[in-house]
Amino acid sequence: MILLRNIATVGGMTMISRVLGFVRDILVAAALGAGPLADAFFVAFKLPNLFRRLFAEGAFSAAFVPQFAGYLEVNGKEVARVFAEQALSVLVWVLLVFVVVLELAMPLVILGFAPGFVGSPEQFDLAVLLSRITLPYLLFISLVSLLAGVMNSLGRFAAAAATPILLNLCLIGAILWLARFTPTPAHALAWGVAFAGMAQFCWMLFHTLRAGVNLRLPFPKLTPSIRVMFARIVPVAIGAGVYQISLLIDTVIASLLPAGSISYLFFADRVNQLPMGLVGVAVGTALLPLLARQVRAGDEIAARHSQNRAVEYTLFLALPAAAALVVISGPVVTVLFERGAFTAEDAAATAGALAVYATGLPAYVLVKGLSP
Repeated sequence: MILLRNIATVGGMTMISRVLGFVRDILVAAALGAGPLADAFFVAFKLPNLFRRLFAEGAFSAAFVPQFAGYLEVNGKEVARVFAEQALSVLVWVLLVFVVVLELAMPLVILGFAPGFVGSPEQFDLAVLLSRITLPYLLFISLVSLLAGVMNSLGRFAAAAATPILLNLCLIGAILWLARFTPTPAHALAWGVAFAGMAQFCWMLFHTLRAGVNLRLPFPKLTPSIRVMFARIVPVAIGAGVYQISLLIDTVIASLLPAGSISYLFFADRVNQLPMGLVGVAVGTALLPLLARQVRAGDEIAARHSQNRAVEYTLFLALPAAAALVVISGPVVTVLFERGAFTAEDAAATAGALAVYATGLPAYVLVKGLSP
């Protein structure tokens, strides 16, 4: 029942976030449509999110949370807090170097990420500029992932699950207000992404302090615990990152196709992410700290029970969702996005992509339940 309650908490917050996310996407589709401007923004938006999902929310969380939860279970809160400080310090410096290098090399990054933009210098330059604006989001959201891991290990899931709501509110505000003061709505959205990262970090920092966990920033050291964490990050990144890598390949190929192709894939993935977030992310987030504590305590029967229930909940919800998205992809996309600059042709292309994405949904959602 503890697992189910935690899944419901994360899933409920995720549902609110997804509803706001659809409001956001409806506004984005109406303002940008599915053309060169939209493609440039979606590349800039996908870039930090690729690394966020692959490393921060994926590999880093999967490596950090079991260690932190294990220290919390066996050694107490103080030992766990010291480990979290060590991880925070190393993460900050690694991210700062990584972000600065990518900012300086952004033209080369876009060349690899969206090679099809080379044929349109104006679109290429816009993608470089927007990506430089959005990239700092990676720094803040990665720190958010660490603080979320701390809170989840303490059994407090609501604050971390609510952080995507702030992102959607910032992007909605960017479209409705900030766009009046920027050259294009795409510029406003890029700044909205950057502001959202800062807002999410401040939100999680407040709740972490409120929970009595005051993390300082010591000098970074590769302690034995940190070495263990890094050793675990690599295989997790490979195993859990297949979906993100496939989306990267999609973007590379779509950039070589007619304008709007990247937008079709983006909007299709946004709809596909609804059950993935409500089911997969909720199950994985709730299961990881619980499983870590049970394994560390040597309670193999309870750990096996938790894992089995997670798989059952996942398949019970994901299979009908996938079937529904395959069958009614057309009406779903039409109702959500076909307005303003988003045409009927755009909706048809997006629906086709959604139907294909949905066939893999049960497997990808199941990965979220098995990765922990």
